[in-house]
This record gives sequence, C-alpha cells and structure tokens, in this order.
Amino acid sequence: MLSSIEILILSLIQGIFEFLPVSSAAHLILVSKYYVFTNQNLLIDICLHLGSLIAIIFYFRNELFDIIKNKSFLIKIIIGTIPIIPAGYIVYQTGLIEQLRSLEVIGWMSLIFGILLYISDKVGVKKKIDNGFTNQSAIIIGLFQVLALIPGVSRAGITITSGRLLGFNRFESAKISFFLSIPTLAAASILGVYNIYKEGSTELNFLAIIAVIFSFIFSYFTIAVFLNFVKKFSLNIFIIYRIILSLFILGIVYL
Repeated sequence: MLSSIEILILSLIQGIFEFLPVSSAAHLILVSKYYVFTNQNLLIDICLHLGSLIAIIFYFRNELFDIIKNKSFLIKIIIGTIPIIPAGYIVYQTGLIEQLRSLEVIGWMSLIFGILLYISDKVGVKKKIDNGFTNQSAIIIGLFQVLALIPGVSRAGITITSGRLLGFNRFESAKISFFLSIPTLAAASILGVYNIYKEGSTELNFLAIIAVIFSFIFSYFTIAVFLNFVKKFSLNIFIIYRIILSLFILGIVYL
C-alpha cells in the first residue's frame, strides 16, 4: 500500500508541476528531503516523464498532426530544443546537477524567476504564433529553457516568461512551452532508457506501469485546466505561490 501511495505522490507532483510555472524538480526535491521514497528510482522517473509526454501528445494530437505537415513550425520547435540537449547532457554527466539540488538554490531560483515571471507578464501582446514565432524567437526561448536545468527555475515558467517577454500572450506562450516540452521530455526519456540499458536493469514492474498511468492522468488534467486558466486570468497566483514558497525555503535555510 505504501508503494502505491509513493507512486501516486510522485505522479501528482510530476503531472501537475511539470506544466505549471512553479518547477516540478523543486517540488520533487523538497518532498524527497522530508520523505524517503523507496520507489523513486531511474525506471520510475522515466515512467513519470513518459506519462507526461503521452499526455501532451494526446492532448495536442490534432495540432501535432498539422505541425508535422507544417515543416516550418516543426523546424522552429527543433531549433528551440537544441540548446537544452547538450547543456543537459553536460550538467548531468559532470555531476553538476547534484550540486544544484540544494534548498538554498531552489529558494533563490524560485524567488528570482518568480519576480521575472511577474515582470514578463506585464509586457504588452504584440505577436501571434502564426506570424511571430520566428527562428530567432525559437532560439531565444530555447536559450532561456536551458536555465530550467537549475532546480527552482521551472521549465514551463522560464519558457512562458521568455514567450511573454517576446510579446506573445499568455495562452500562446503556454502553447509554445507545451510544444517545446515534447522533444525535451522525449530526450529525457531516451537518456533514462540508455542509462537503464547501461546498468542492465530492464525489469518493467507493476509500479512502473502505474506511474505512467497516474502521470498521464494528472498531466492531461493539468494541461487542460492551465490552458483554460491563462485565457482568462493573469499569472499572479503562480507568482505569489513561488514567492511564498521561496521565502519559506529561504527561512529554513538561513533562520
């Protein structure tokens, strides 16, 4: 029973916070600091990301079919993904990622990039995806996305921030963020599978399957709700949440 609860918690964190501008990595690290997950291994991590990947592909299945036909947009998504792949590989292979997984880093990153998200959300809307999402904007958003390798920054948060700074509205910034997450999540899954292959551990157990299913459900729900939310409201609720969370973390660190 305990194992199922662990998978449920991890899936909930992955599914909800992967697509919200509040950092899923930060929340996974925070929860892990105070609760030892016996089932949080490489296979489960891959399954959690795989569930999110399947959810976003399924949600945008019709638009993705159009994207496949629209080679220009597809190339821009690839361009926007290129910076994070070598950067991520270097960060993980050098072990730098472990040095960044501290409460102090998470606290400061959550605060700084929460404030930046607030600033970006005040920028006027000047562009549409159809005619404003150029190769140059794809590169800029892709370079911003590299910062998401630092826990507390948030991949969704930094890509939405960069989209808003470039003049896209909240909804279209969120869509760009979602589309960019597809190759990023796919790359993370492929890297994880490769590491499992190297370790010689390929056993697919019941908990791994449950992790994919739960992650898919929570991810799909989050995508639908968040896109509907940003059509009507500002990002202030996420900004306030980030600031409160960061102050709480920094209070633990320094007090």
